[in-house]
Amino acid sequence: MKKLLVASFLTSLFLFVSPFASAQYGQYGQPAPSESILIDKQVGRPAGTTKGGLTSYDYVDNLTPSDTRFTPGAVVMFKIRVKNTSSIVLNNVMITDKIPQYVEAIEGPGTYDANARTISFNAGTFNSGEEKVYNFKMQWLTQDNLPADRGLICVSNYARAYTNNASDDDTAQACVEKQVVNVTQTPKAGPEMGFVMLLGELGLLGTGIKLALFRRK
Repeated sequence: MKKLLVASFLTSLFLFVSPFASAQYGQYGQPAPSESILIDKQVGRPAGTTKGGLTSYDYVDNLTPSDTRFTPGAVVMFKIRVKNTSSIVLNNVMITDKIPQYVEAIEGPGTYDANARTISFNAGTFNSGEEKVYNFKMQWLTQDNLPADRGLICVSNYARAYTNNASDDDTAQACVEKQVVNVTQTPKAGPEMGFVMLLGELGLLGTGIKLALFRRK
């Protein structure tokens, strides 16, 4: 009888403690650490040319229409910064980068799916506080492949980093301005044009004098 009472007491105690035990971590009853990750997407603003003849870039979050405007066919650089902001190691961190319209991928890490217009790759393991940086070289479409009815086009490049229990995403904007072609110029008034205008004014003046004399008669 005592054995039955002890068994019943232990079962009740287990059922009471187990919900709390599942929320604990380690022998000191601390909560289990959670995964967290941060991604920062940036676009390169051309900042000049290096001694080797290469273009240098200042990376910013976005380029608005009032900032640098790229020309059709120009190279545009993007950068992704991924950081493990949790206190534990993150394994199999996946990164996806969605290529915006009017831009083509040229160089960078991962595999490019042309149909989905997405670059994806496994960035591997991130220790606590570790940050990794990835660069992507892309190119604007040429003048003939951009919309004919739009002179200024702005697009956003979307990127996402994720694990099984954490994710983060960010975007970076850039703009391209089409070249204006077939513009009709207003004729400039040269000496010949001034002489023709003078003859016309004299002709009108003579006509006015004749009309005045005709009315007097």
